Amino acid sequence: MRKLPRALLVALAAVFVSSCTTLDPGISEQAFVPSANPVTVDSVTRNDRMVELARAQHPRILATYGGEYSDPKLERMVAKVVGSLTVAAGYPDQTYQITILNSPNVNAFALPGGFLYVTRGLLALANDSAELAAVIAHEMGHVTANHGVQRQQKEAEEQLASRVVSDVLSESQIARAAVVRGKLRLAQFSRNQELEADAVGIKTIGNAGYDPFSAARFLQSMASYADFRSVSGATDASLDFLASHPNAPQRIELAQRHARQFGAPGVGTRDRDSFLEGVDGMLFGDTPEEGYVRGRAFLHPTLGVTFTVPEGFVIDNSASAVTAAGPGDVAIRFDGVALDRNITLENYLRSGWVAGLDAGSVRTTSVNGQEAAVALARADGWQFHIAVVRAGGQVYRLLTAAPAQANTLQPAAQSVLASFKVLSEAEKRSLKPLRVRVVTVKPGETLGMLAARMKGVGRAFDLFRLLNALPPGGTVSAGDRVKIITDE
Repeated sequence: MRKLPRALLVALAAVFVSSCTTLDPGISEQAFVPSANPVTVDSVTRNDRMVELARAQHPRILATYGGEYSDPKLERMVAKVVGSLTVAAGYPDQTYQITILNSPNVNAFALPGGFLYVTRGLLALANDSAELAAVIAHEMGHVTANHGVQRQQKEAEEQLASRVVSDVLSESQIARAAVVRGKLRLAQFSRNQELEADAVGIKTIGNAGYDPFSAARFLQSMASYADFRSVSGATDASLDFLASHPNAPQRIELAQRHARQFGAPGVGTRDRDSFLEGVDGMLFGDTPEEGYVRGRAFLHPTLGVTFTVPEGFVIDNSASAVTAAGPGDVAIRFDGVALDRNITLENYLRSGWVAGLDAGSVRTTSVNGQEAAVALARADGWQFHIAVVRAGGQVYRLLTAAPAQANTLQPAAQSVLASFKVLSEAEKRSLKPLRVRVVTVKPGETLGMLAARMKGVGRAFDLFRLLNALPPGGTVSAGDRVKIITDE
């Protein structure tokens, strides 16, 4: 994935000199409360201080990762795995609460006191209960090894940093994101702690009767996922498992060495059918509330708008805004604001929220029948094209940024602005979320034919192989059950 350079991220934020409302007009902690009916083995009671620390961060975790994903069938499958691991772990006093996060990012992590989190993105990548058990047992290993206590020094430093960020940036989206990212760093561990958790986790899944080699197998899937993501792009990579969990061939080799203590490959159960039943029908990728990325197009069925980025750009859709990165360090940001209809778009551009505005460049225009205004700005070594479009009672903002001396700003900005339009009712109805579907391979059906059944995804053949953990040269046979992605 082409990642936005740090300087460009700062520039994209810096051009907005005052707090603004995005598609998600602000995160209220009161709006994100722990589920009244979470997937849980038992109430978490051990180590009250650490529990209270984790409980205080739970709403922020939910806010960052799209909330809790509710699917009773999926929850029962995950709870079954957690239950079997709790018995095998050998720590009868340690209890856990696990939450499935409604995020396409591939991640799992632990907070002090036994709070475990796994994203639906990770569940889509796993292929059997043993692989899921390996991930969860690894995170349980952090808890039982008391790594949270060893992290209290970082916690104190993070609290100080959070106060500084909040004081300097007030209630802006940047401040909220910085504080949440700081809290998430509390869920990250050192390399030695990760390897220790690997050893504890593999011992636990082996004792629970699962295939102990599933840990190494899933680590390999993670490596393949990283390679795929680097080409295809993904959601916020900083929220992915690989951002906080070291992954290397040596780690896979160590995992295999631990697994051999239980015997040769083939020992233990994978419980694939139970796992596939759980993930069948699970949401894949973006939620309707956040809009959909389909190739180079962003479509939002609720807002009823769409736009397309130029060739070579990769879209990153998050809860707070939509961004896209392209060649030559050109970037695009899309969000929306509520604006009184009595305020003209020209006056809005001049109202002080754009840093470095060239007041003489402000002009009105129309975009596919919608009232619009555009302007230029310069700040911190970057040049900006700002467009605001009024549609359906909302004002949408398209900000394009490029290095100050580049000649790529106008072509990219004009292209994306010209593509912006309001969706018809028929177009909105036709948009459906993508889901994981488990299908049975028919006689004569090839990998290419199965991949052709995938909808709404790029590089369908490669993604099919990745989601089903097929090695180079691997194939499928009639009667096999496999995962595909479709909107049906």
